[in-house]
Amino acid sequence: MAFQTHNPATCEVLARYPETSAEEAFALAERAHATFLQWRELDFDQRAAMLLRVAWLIEQNPDPLARMAALEAGRPLAEARDEVLKCAWVARLGAAAAKGHLVDEPVKTEAQASFVHYEPLGVVLTITPWNFPFYQIFRSLVPMLMAGNAALIKPSPETIGCAQMIVDLFRQAGWPEGLAQLVLTSNDTSAMLIGHPAIQGVALTGSTAAGRSVASTAGRVLKKVVLELGGSDPYLILEDADLEQAANICAASRMIAGGQCCISAKRLIVLPKVRAEFEQLLKHAMEGYVMGDPFEDGVTLGPMCRPDLRKSLHRQVTDSLAMGARLVTGGSIPDDPGNFYPATVVADVCPGMPLAEEEVFGPVAVIMNADDVDSAVTLANQTSYGLGAGLFTQDMGLAQELASRRLDAGSVAVNSFVKSDPRLPFGGIKDSGLGRELGALGIREFTNAKSVWIA
Repeated sequence: MAFQTHNPATCEVLARYPETSAEEAFALAERAHATFLQWRELDFDQRAAMLLRVAWLIEQNPDPLARMAALEAGRPLAEARDEVLKCAWVARLGAAAAKGHLVDEPVKTEAQASFVHYEPLGVVLTITPWNFPFYQIFRSLVPMLMAGNAALIKPSPETIGCAQMIVDLFRQAGWPEGLAQLVLTSNDTSAMLIGHPAIQGVALTGSTAAGRSVASTAGRVLKKVVLELGGSDPYLILEDADLEQAANICAASRMIAGGQCCISAKRLIVLPKVRAEFEQLLKHAMEGYVMGDPFEDGVTLGPMCRPDLRKSLHRQVTDSLAMGARLVTGGSIPDDPGNFYPATVVADVCPGMPLAEEEVFGPVAVIMNADDVDSAVTLANQTSYGLGAGLFTQDMGLAQELASRRLDAGSVAVNSFVKSDPRLPFGGIKDSGLGRELGALGIREFTNAKSVWIA
């Protein structure tokens, strides 16, 4: 079997890649383990120097990487370039922060000395999606490798070319050959690979269904997992909000990666006094996105990555409209070739409709109604997901209470939108995942927190 990548703007085949067999995957795992035994002996400064070379290479020539993201994932070129440069930023911050996050932590006891020592686990299988084909891999790899682990990378079949460019960057920077390798395996082979003795953990970014499958497989062999899964992020628009700011920020959040983002403003919950004005401002902001070829100047909305995803998105819209929701703008599939779907706003969405109950993965903004702050919070938390949340208000006391104590999410943004920042832990609760990436918590996920007692 071979994997094929496609140009989502034309649906043409870009390249074919041979599948990694089980035997080949096991050999790569063993090679990674041998490399890990050497890599873990390097100090943080040595690892950081190699990571900084990767950052430098990206900054010197980001355009070929950005073009590959536009070609394989349909990202508008300027947006893809921003993603690539964010990878360099993540690498620089990771190189600077790792030592401080993993320094021995003394604990006062009756012993002569007692402390917690963080040591790497070994080889981690990292399974990544297509929507951020560079950043998702860097977000997972940087803390993992800086902690002293090695990695096998199973990229999405849609963006293998991007993943190959990352491995090539590491090679150019002088990293050991076995430290970060690609495995292009089927799901069945990946499940067998998780059971290999060399694999000590699995990091997955993907759907909730994929997370459950990986967690079940890893659980049977007692391997550590970190899962960053789907989301249906609520954003509360309160009556004292700056409505123009709120509409522009919600549109920007909703349209990152053409709306194909786990953490973005998906359910916009609006209070009565500002509902009509916010709807019109959001309509204007969403209609400002220009759909077209991601390589063309001025295009801000490229195609969806796969035709099945567009079909599913359109089904969510049409079924919700049939149940009483109201179309504000967009909502129709164009006749042009490619997987295009217009910027869409659907209002009067209620619990029980697909747009309220399912993850919406595409350029569709959903407006829901609430009578007051308490009912807005109840509606926000009325979901199986718990990745991000946001709220817009000028009352900072109320904002702090809602963000800290009442909204069920791994991250909450006030008068802004949630994004993963390498300085902070990132992840979700409920069906949105387990564990954390980034920050001090993220780098410690694939380490052994060893307690040392010296009498």
